[in-house]
Amino acid sequence: MNRIMSSMLMSMVAFTALAQSANGRPTLVVGIVIDQLRSDYIELLQQRFSDSGFNRLISDGAYFENVDFSIYNPDIASSTALIFTGAYPNVNGIVGSTIYDLQKRTPVPVLTDSKKIGNFTNETFSPQAITVSTIADEVRITSGGLGYVYSIAPDAQQSIIMAGHAGNSATWINDVTGNWSTTTFYKDYPQFMSFRNYNSSLANRLDTASWKPMLPLTQYIDIPMHRSIHPFKYTYRRGDKDRFRAYKQSALVNEEVTNVALTYLQTLALGVRKQLDMLNISYTLAPYSYGSDPDFRIELQDSYLRLDAQLSRLFAAIDKAVGRGNALVFVTSTGYFNDFRRDDEKFNIPSGEFYVARAKSLLNMYLMAIYGNGEWVIGYDNQQFFLNKELIKKNDLKIEELRAKSAEFMRKMSGVLSAYSLEDVINNPVTDVALSINRSIKPETAGDIFVDIVPGWVIVENDTNASANGKLIRDNAINTPAFIMAPGVPAQRIKSVVDASFLSPTVARLLRIRSPNAASHKPWLF
Repeated sequence: MNRIMSSMLMSMVAFTALAQSANGRPTLVVGIVIDQLRSDYIELLQQRFSDSGFNRLISDGAYFENVDFSIYNPDIASSTALIFTGAYPNVNGIVGSTIYDLQKRTPVPVLTDSKKIGNFTNETFSPQAITVSTIADEVRITSGGLGYVYSIAPDAQQSIIMAGHAGNSATWINDVTGNWSTTTFYKDYPQFMSFRNYNSSLANRLDTASWKPMLPLTQYIDIPMHRSIHPFKYTYRRGDKDRFRAYKQSALVNEEVTNVALTYLQTLALGVRKQLDMLNISYTLAPYSYGSDPDFRIELQDSYLRLDAQLSRLFAAIDKAVGRGNALVFVTSTGYFNDFRRDDEKFNIPSGEFYVARAKSLLNMYLMAIYGNGEWVIGYDNQQFFLNKELIKKNDLKIEELRAKSAEFMRKMSGVLSAYSLEDVINNPVTDVALSINRSIKPETAGDIFVDIVPGWVIVENDTNASANGKLIRDNAINTPAFIMAPGVPAQRIKSVVDASFLSPTVARLLRIRSPNAASHKPWLF
């Protein structure tokens, strides 16, 4: 009897979904952001993928091979905000994962909001720093708030950006406890997520988890001999204070994200009501920085193959829930790739180390020689140096003059390719780098001097542990993709360069809703 009732219920749900799609608009939109997804790896591994994951995106949807983000020092927060707002950081407010707090003299998360508290976390976040609307906001607005919008991601700030201001909730994995967490800004934290934390927590499950190759080593492509002999194996044991951070970088986290996403789809009946619903999901294909070998190619290939299986699971669940004709799925990279590998010294590749503390000290001594004793340089974050505005004002000096002299001095430092004052960037961005910085900052939170470091050099922020805190500068000329799979979108491959700001207005057009209020790019016409 229960089986008959369940069958009848599923039939009614399917009929309802089909009826809703009669107006030509999907009933469910699923946004998938894959951190550091690369087009060349999709091509490399295409023959090893199943037909129902990446290959389905290629065969059934529009495949944009080369999406250009054009952000200075992009990261997971700034790239995701560009995707969901259709606007660059100078407009949407998300200039990166951190901004520099002049009062505390330290970088802080860009979404920090002390007025909110966390649920299953001590983190205090909200989307208030996003200064424009997002595609998720517009989905909620079009239904008068009746449609559901949820987001799921390993990273807290990315999840919040995907949920926007109007979303029901954003959930993420806490770095310290492994709990699925949220912020009290959102009012709809699903009860089943609390149940998951109490009864099936990552803290209890990770002890027996391990990441090792899913295939025989001979089946991985283009890897060095020593890596084809010695397999990798990573575990996440109690007592390791970084185990959740490491897990969030591993291929294993993508399965956890899919499991949670399927729970949302099934439990909340997304896409089968009378309103347009949205589920936003984040996966990772970032290089695994906790690896034992600096050559991470086998781990990266394994991550792609494992993610292909998770996409297959997700797409099958979407088909079952609403039918192929009733869902719009977009998948996009974050538009960058962090290759942290340093070349072995035996290859004689020119390189060097740019020590932030030393550069800050030298600049301060230079300014003291001109303007007198004082702490003229107070901070650094993300290739930006911050001057002491209070001291400058106290001495009745023009900050523009100090910025110009500081930039001129820093151009002479070893490892500095170029240096720009804030005025150079805002008023006269004559180089490609300056133009990129211009669209990537907000003057009210920006530094006073920006430094562009020579490729091959390493930025060392902590002199006491240079190997662990160095950021390798490498201009990675890689193609990063996006896919749109939706009713009315024919399968096609677009090889031309496409600006990343096209995605939100294009999705909005396909959904027949408004674009985000700062999305000035015209939608792609299919």
